[in-house]
Amino acid sequence: MLEIRDLFVAVENKTILKGINLRINKGETHAIMGPNGAGKSTLANVLMGHPSYEIESGQILFDGEEIQELEPEERAHLGLFLSFQYPLEIEGLANDKFLFFAVNANRKARGLSLLTEEEFKTLYQEKKEMLKVASGFETRAVNEGFSGGEKKRNEILQMLLLDPKFMIFDETDSGLDIDALRIVADGMNTMRSEDKAQLVITHYQRLLDYVKPDFVHVFFEGKIVCSGDYQLALKLEKEGYKEWELVNK
Repeated sequence: MLEIRDLFVAVENKTILKGINLRINKGETHAIMGPNGAGKSTLANVLMGHPSYEIESGQILFDGEEIQELEPEERAHLGLFLSFQYPLEIEGLANDKFLFFAVNANRKARGLSLLTEEEFKTLYQEKKEMLKVASGFETRAVNEGFSGGEKKRNEILQMLLLDPKFMIFDETDSGLDIDALRIVADGMNTMRSEDKAQLVITHYQRLLDYVKPDFVHVFFEGKIVCSGDYQLALKLEKEGYKEWELVNK
């Protein structure tokens, strides 16, 4: 589904990613772990087309199509979704209105019929109850005044409504208490299927206790230095990144 070939990426003329090769097939969940500054979030932003990142060389293919020249909204319409580490606030725009327009824009791009407001309300209520979102959430401005946990639930709510093919979770677990973590993880697991795939970026093994990945990759200084199964995440949790860095220098 997603293939990254020898990807080099720079920010402000400094190379951050240094030859990333990664293939994620349908039905798979991959996790990326690593210390701060290793390039994990850079990869997430590059996959979604953030304009601040310069692709120096390499390819990104989604369903066999090169996407590195596509705009972020074009990638989203193809089925890519990014759950942000720090979701932005949108002052003055009600959450339900934002999601209604986003869902219908996505459906239009995919050649599907648009939802009526009533159809959307029914769908919204179903997904909202799944995430145990409080009443009144829909009329609040997007992420404005939301707690960290509410912002992350809102990201997962967007994902459930947009129904993407490929989901990128950029440290979605940061700032969550144990109850919110379980709810968010349940939403992530709901989207696992044979025709979808996920990339989970995290510092900690605790999220992976709930969303068990098929593969774990260790990022260090802009490279994938090791790959393995879930046991690799347990090893990192036990040894820590400091020891890992010393071993891989």
